[in-house]
Amino acid sequence: MAVQIPEKWLQGSSLGEKISFELRLRIISGATAAGTVLSENALAAEFGTSRSPIRDALKMLAGEGLIRMERMGAVVLGLTPADMEELYDVRFLFEDFALQRLAQQNDEGKIGELRRIIDRMEMAAKHDDPVQFAYHDLEFHETIIIGARHTRILYMWNNIRNVVLTALLVATESRFSRKEEIQPLIDRHKLLVDALVTGDTATIRKIVQEHFNDTKRTVDESLFASEK
Repeated sequence: MAVQIPEKWLQGSSLGEKISFELRLRIISGATAAGTVLSENALAAEFGTSRSPIRDALKMLAGEGLIRMERMGAVVLGLTPADMEELYDVRFLFEDFALQRLAQQNDEGKIGELRRIIDRMEMAAKHDDPVQFAYHDLEFHETIIIGARHTRILYMWNNIRNVVLTALLVATESRFSRKEEIQPLIDRHKLLVDALVTGDTATIRKIVQEHFNDTKRTVDESLFASEK
């Protein structure tokens, strides 16, 4: 598999969480197909661990809707186009709300933080590093959500965060093979920050919707090309 989870992203994670990252990537990238039965014993042997961390990992994946626990083992459900549609619906609702809040706060510190993240995205693009680019892309959107200071939205975001990150990793690698798509993507992030500075809520909503439509298209092309 071309895309790998960088080790530094896993720092501070439990063994079960580290295993869940690997299994999640396999499932979302299609390396482990829907319908596959995951055996605790087989996974424990593969990862060189006891069954306890495997159970922890499978529990996380089941909570994300990527697998279904059955007597015979964990059955892979994967991500369908409908699942991705729903994920982006939820993300739009979260971020539209968060951005409207941020627009009212006029927080120059937060604006500066978002601009610095865009700088890091540009650096990752310059060094042809899709993994870091995807991470900073997620960091940008997560900074917006955290900035809203809404406990329940942050809680719900954390429930989908790892699925979103993994889908972005797979899609961004595909996007980097089409270099002409990278700068327009960065420019849309800049437009979003500029709109946030003006406090123009209608423009913010329009840019967010256009951004999510474009990102969803790229993710769909990367994950579901064989189904079209």
